[in-house]
Amino acid sequence: MLVFEIAHIFPKMRGHRRRLRARLAGIQLRSMSMSVLSSLTPALATIAQQIGHAVEIEFTRYLIGAAGVAVLYWLIQRWIEPRRIQAGKASFADRRREFRRSVETIFVFSLVNLLTFAMFRAGWLPVNRGAPDIGIMVAQIIAMVIMHDAWFYWMHRSLHLKVLFRRAHATHHVSRTPTSWAAYSFAPIEAIFESIYVPVMFLIISHIVPIQPWAAFIFLGHQIARNAVGHSGFELAWPGFTRSPLTGWLTTTTHHDLHHTEGRYNFGLYFTWWDRMMGTEHPKYHERFEAVVGANRAVTTSVVA
Repeated sequence: MLVFEIAHIFPKMRGHRRRLRARLAGIQLRSMSMSVLSSLTPALATIAQQIGHAVEIEFTRYLIGAAGVAVLYWLIQRWIEPRRIQAGKASFADRRREFRRSVETIFVFSLVNLLTFAMFRAGWLPVNRGAPDIGIMVAQIIAMVIMHDAWFYWMHRSLHLKVLFRRAHATHHVSRTPTSWAAYSFAPIEAIFESIYVPVMFLIISHIVPIQPWAAFIFLGHQIARNAVGHSGFELAWPGFTRSPLTGWLTTTTHHDLHHTEGRYNFGLYFTWWDRMMGTEHPKYHERFEAVVGANRAVTTSVVA
């Protein structure tokens, strides 16, 4: 009888031991998880703070450019209305879509900005921390603008290849009658292509001569200002601007507006020379421009599917 009871109790004891070991293992796992999380919390908090700071900077830059141009043009609409490039007008829904897409782009830009900041902190991007050198600063601004324009032209043309257009660039071209809010209206893939040049460009320039902080600040301000004005839908340049040897090498709002309506032409950002060298300038660019600024009437540009 005693043997039978002992034989009956042992399996129960073994079962209790297994459950006890499982509970102990669970407690140890939770303890380890809490320990890992507690050690990671400061790092995660720092990363979240850096992301928030990067988003704040990028969003502020976008608002100053896009909203600044929109508000300014609204205030002087009476005087600039004759310079409207297209006869049609963007709707509120168009502006809302452009703004929403731009906000999405800001998050992508912010992640790339974190990479740039990390490169600065790691010492990969030498920076002039002393008094600014005006000559070097001006030279760096010019170099940044020229390099950006070259990058943008060839990147932009590549995005118009069939294999890339639908996935990467079609989002931007939904704006057939663009507004300043379309400045950052990109698909995520294009947003990466648009922003990755910044750390690469800084890396190249800083290893020739340390980056002047004011040069970077002015370049980034110029970039969003030209972008917002280029999508505004109103032409501010004067008659003869596009044919003058002094100003004809600069793009106009009409130049980029034609690209939104006839996407086979006018891929340049700041300058017209790449389009002219590569034969991609709109054949009626000068005529369209003069029709807006000379005759002071809106021009309805044809839309190419």
